[in-house]
Amino acid sequence: MRAIYKVVTATCFSLSIIGGGATAADSPKHYSVRDFFRNPEQASFQLSPNGKYISFMQPWEGRMNIFIRTVGSDAAPLRITSEKERDISGYFWKGDDHILFAKDFGGDENFHVVSVGRDGKDLKDLTPYPKVRAQIVDDLKDDKDEILVSHNKRNAEVFDVYRVNVKTGAEKLVAENPGTIQSWITDHDGKVRAATTSDGVNTSLLYRATESGPFKTILTTSFKDAVSPLFFTFDNKKLYVASNLGRDKQAIVIFNPETAKEEQVLYENPEVDVDGLSYSRKRKVLTEISYTTWKTEHKFLDAETEALYKTLREKLPGYEIVTQSNTKDESKWIVAAYNDRTQGSRYLFDSKTGSLTKLADINPAIAEQDMAEMKPVQYKARDGLLINGYLTLPLGKDPKNLPVIINPHGGPWARDVWGYNPEVQLLANRGYAVLQVNFRGSTGYGRKFWEASFKQWGKTMQDDITDGVQWLVTQGIADPKRVAIYGGSYGGYATLAGVTFTPDLYAAAVDYVGVSNLFTFMNTIPPYWKPFLDQMHEMVGDPEKDKALLSSASPALHTDRIKTPLFVAQGANDPRVNKAESDQIVESLRKRGVPVEYMVKDNEGHGFHNEENRFDFYTAMEGFLGKHLAPQ
Repeated sequence: MRAIYKVVTATCFSLSIIGGGATAADSPKHYSVRDFFRNPEQASFQLSPNGKYISFMQPWEGRMNIFIRTVGSDAAPLRITSEKERDISGYFWKGDDHILFAKDFGGDENFHVVSVGRDGKDLKDLTPYPKVRAQIVDDLKDDKDEILVSHNKRNAEVFDVYRVNVKTGAEKLVAENPGTIQSWITDHDGKVRAATTSDGVNTSLLYRATESGPFKTILTTSFKDAVSPLFFTFDNKKLYVASNLGRDKQAIVIFNPETAKEEQVLYENPEVDVDGLSYSRKRKVLTEISYTTWKTEHKFLDAETEALYKTLREKLPGYEIVTQSNTKDESKWIVAAYNDRTQGSRYLFDSKTGSLTKLADINPAIAEQDMAEMKPVQYKARDGLLINGYLTLPLGKDPKNLPVIINPHGGPWARDVWGYNPEVQLLANRGYAVLQVNFRGSTGYGRKFWEASFKQWGKTMQDDITDGVQWLVTQGIADPKRVAIYGGSYGGYATLAGVTFTPDLYAAAVDYVGVSNLFTFMNTIPPYWKPFLDQMHEMVGDPEKDKALLSSASPALHTDRIKTPLFVAQGANDPRVNKAESDQIVESLRKRGVPVEYMVKDNEGHGFHNEENRFDFYTAMEGFLGKHLAPQ
């Protein structure tokens, strides 16, 4: 759950824009909604383990499908999938001869794992069960035929582990879930050796010395304590773990399962959580630790990896560098280069020859120089808590008295990060300033900051957003009469809470798949979330014990306060935020005569995935905001 979503009083604001402010420029080119939200011409490049083939996705029949070409060949790429209903959202190589990808149905998030040959033949659904959600546990890179998959066919609330043959589809039970296991951890030999359980409020780490032995509980903590296994040490005896035990900020540590003790801290940061650790499969060494301050940072643990990044940064100055795929011998790499103004380009890098070959620009329709910079900002909330966020100012505008879009993130136990965001860039291109707020509860800032959000939906969490509006007004950036709020998921809830509990603050609001009623929301969560229900009760509120709190924080129960023009968008198949969340607030407002536009897509779930639906939504949102905020 942690890693998934009042009256304003006088506040003392402090301003800090890290790295300087935006500067006015000539008016940028006006780009269409399609330019921002169309599918990439090519994307998601991956190398086959032997390096002979490059796979990628590109549109076919309006959907992103998988293609393969031979490295060094001028022959046309071969399309190996034929999905027409929804884009393929992710895939990976299984050996040199198979591709595995995930697909769901109309956004229901009941993902199936599908195998297809490199030649496009032998397409096989490896988890062909209706209303069952499957996920990869281990792709077993050293086994050419099998993978480990978990799914909830036996019991909709729990996931068992199966060894599945990618050629025949035959499956064999490897580990049966007793009912509380939430994640499975394999060692470097592909054996299921550890697991985490939850009873809702307590989390346990289970371990066994061999796959044939029984699991033993070695550590039990409150869910507030993060002891998250990343992977085994290379001798398969200990675990690398992201842990906040005894500390506020999460650190990377070596954990001994025999003693249930941390043995060594590899890295901790005094300002933010650390949760990313990478390694070389070939050389069996740790390579880097990643963490996010205002942008992603790297602490290198290996000279070879540091040299690789140094070379790439010299070849691609001005861009963030990420390696996305590599050959088994780690001689060739797919490299992504991007920044806050472009999705960037993808390259093939040969570390032996030093050659760097461009594969594609992700969105060549948009020129980087026409996009706006995303600047980190800080301000203090009314209770003194330091809030971090990002401010994007439109190019060619004096940063004074601007129309502003407040854009709270989903989760809510997630965070905004620095980088290219097509929503933000569309709005900036239309002349709006955009503020993204990492309100209390946003992850990455430590345990205390996270826990400050408990039972604060619509309360201090909302105050942090409201105080961001007041900060922009105090700085002279925002025109107080032209401020709108737009968000998805929890951000949709924050949008509804904003127009409900601060009805004079916003001139317009856009709620995208947002929660409106905390009672009905908890009653309609997917069955596999039920083990977390007690945790949700502690973090959000118990429908019985905290009935008054949840009532006071549910916008759908206070629609008499809403007067702001509202636009609501919803996927009919959303398993997280049921369509009833949107229906009830729209119906209530329309009965009162409050202007509300409502868009429902019957073939979508939690957010609009299909290109044509994105076009419809953002075109409607642009028109709605323009009508009520009149950007100049």
